[in-house]
Amino acid sequence: MKYFPKLVGNRLYLSPLCMDDAQLYVKWFNDEIISINMGIDTKVMTMKSGLEWLKKNQNEYSFGIVLKEGDELIGHICLSSVDLIHKNACLKVFVGEDDKRGHGYGKEAIKLMLEYGFDNLNLNNIMLKVYSFNVKAVKLYESLGFKKFGVRHKSYCFKDRFYDEIYLEILKSEYKDFEPFIYV
Repeated sequence: MKYFPKLVGNRLYLSPLCMDDAQLYVKWFNDEIISINMGIDTKVMTMKSGLEWLKKNQNEYSFGIVLKEGDELIGHICLSSVDLIHKNACLKVFVGEDDKRGHGYGKEAIKLMLEYGFDNLNLNNIMLKVYSFNVKAVKLYESLGFKKFGVRHKSYCFKDRFYDEIYLEILKSEYKDFEPFIYV
């Protein structure tokens, strides 16, 4: 078996990263939509840099998003800058396959990661950053209980236009009070 279900939802599971997937990550990071939304639009990823990225990100808080049906890898999610002393982390997520975006897979993966962060790692604060042009992502994060706590104005330039960096966070108490995390 190539993938190992670590965190399991209704339609997908989160699996530790697999070095065999470097080519797929290279494809995703060279996809214009993903690279712009991640703020890496000026970089080109090669197989060498893809393997280096996977090695660097192959830690206990980084997972592939895998559909249960067919064991298909469709994206990536991780908690970065995890501080177990001060109980905080940053969330990063993307659905790499274009035809899988907009079907709730990202939302289900984020719910699994929030449960993992708050219940297993005992974190108190999970934050993320998104660019202002990514309105769908902002709405998704807010629908999960994230609240805006800061904006870095006109700090991301793309094709001679400036966009804001929006910072959102969710606290353990807000996550517990927000809604029961039931997968549908």
